[in-house]
Amino acid sequence: MSLIEFIDYSFSYIGSDKPVLDQINLKIESGEVVILAGPTGCGKSTLLRSINGLIPQMYPGKRSGSVFIDGLDVTTTPMSKIAEKVGFVFQNPENQIFMFSVERDIAFALENLAMPRKEIRERVSWAMDLLHITDLAEKAPHELSDGQKQRVAIAGVLAMKPSVLVMDEPTSLLDPKTASALVTTVKHLHDSLDITVIIVEHRLEILASLATRILIMEGGEIMLDGPPREVLSKREAQVAGIGIPVITRVYTLLKESGLTLPVVPLAPRELAELLSVRSFD
Repeated sequence: MSLIEFIDYSFSYIGSDKPVLDQINLKIESGEVVILAGPTGCGKSTLLRSINGLIPQMYPGKRSGSVFIDGLDVTTTPMSKIAEKVGFVFQNPENQIFMFSVERDIAFALENLAMPRKEIRERVSWAMDLLHITDLAEKAPHELSDGQKQRVAIAGVLAMKPSVLVMDEPTSLLDPKTASALVTTVKHLHDSLDITVIIVEHRLEILASLATRILIMEGGEIMLDGPPREVLSKREAQVAGIGIPVITRVYTLLKESGLTLPVVPLAPRELAELLSVRSFD
């Protein structure tokens, strides 16, 4: 069985006759970096809630089909157990940072699991070192920048040592420089931990080169699913109401004008290199 698996899964919230998710069949394997995109209301948040057990355990509704995380059925597995498998980083990190110091905040979930003190200290130290925030250990949350808060939130999740890291629009509150730094951090985490990463994001230009796969949703269904170069070059993606990278649009315009490049570029430097090679053909 795949690390994450949706089987004929549909869900409707109470009071709604229309399914928010409609017959989803999806497999995500260990080690993938998946970007989930789509217009507002397409079902992205509901899909995430179905992965971390919030649906149906906190958000009841009409459900059919199954969702499994590392072989565990999310409908019958306690959320505390799912939290050990799936770490969730909210769009606004302030929603999950509430202790009076960074160190205590990262330790909070571990303490709730009654983990031995020695292991808590080791995990907190490991997570802070991994995110390069050891120097912030005694800082209060209100003293941190947005980027630092994001790192603390990620550290708190990683201290649980989950198999999956889920991030809900992590760059939406960040300036371009801080967002770029976050992408570098996520790449480092994926490369060093081989952790599966699922990111809901509109600013695909920032994250496309990081992904191994992009899913585009519309109307509660998965409209496109595949490698970034393949998905972003499709017309369906370019009219789906998502932030298609400017570089991809330039590629499309060049192709329409008769200049075909060997691959779809995902970053400005890559486009420049492709055009440089093409000019010598």
